[in-house]
Amino acid sequence: MRIAFLSDIHGNATALEAVLQDVRQQQVDKICILGDLCFRGPEPKRVLETVQSLNAKVIKGNADEWLVRGFKEGEVPKQTLDMMNQERDWTLKRLNQSDLDFLDQLPTELVLDEGVDTIIHAFHATPTSLFDVVLPDETDKIENNLMQRDDADLYVYGHIHHPYIRSMHGKNIVNVGSVGLPFDGHPLASYLVADVEEGRHRLHLNRVPYNREHVVEIYKQAGYPNTQTMAPVIFYGVRP
Repeated sequence: MRIAFLSDIHGNATALEAVLQDVRQQQVDKICILGDLCFRGPEPKRVLETVQSLNAKVIKGNADEWLVRGFKEGEVPKQTLDMMNQERDWTLKRLNQSDLDFLDQLPTELVLDEGVDTIIHAFHATPTSLFDVVLPDETDKIENNLMQRDDADLYVYGHIHHPYIRSMHGKNIVNVGSVGLPFDGHPLASYLVADVEEGRHRLHLNRVPYNREHVVEIYKQAGYPNTQTMAPVIFYGVRP
């Protein structure tokens, strides 16, 4: 069984298309998408339509939740709240109620156990939160917040836009990085391929180039309200 895990597309259809082309070359058996589909990118509708066409397993991320119900106090810094509301309004104008219903009804976790002697627990941020941040060096948080399902052999998540692999207690923890907005200083799109067979698994973090200049131009042409912040993220892979 070969499974591709994608996350944090954030409305970047150009990056998504490049990753999907790479996924096809990998000849995967299944695609799983771990949330944050549309918000903060220039082509939310095209991303959503592409995702819906894939026959993929899809779960919800915090940005999907924000599109559906807005921001609650404390979820974003006060100094950025006004701009993020402008970005949300811009995105909502490009989606319809059916799109929002799709996002609202997404599950929040996946458990994959397909008779290959390996159980994979996948989620956006943690199994119990769409918002909690668990970084690669936070050992206690990894143990307590991510490794909540004792029977899992592999834990896979997104949210932090920073790909990594760690082994703990005979199990592996993987962050797949971000398709649309990497934050690790490496601007190429990131995703994971997991090969699982007879109790063994091999993990491949893949980085895929795409036309970043084109994406920034789409932001500008679409009148996106925060292009000046998002362009450096696209170009350089840095946190906004």
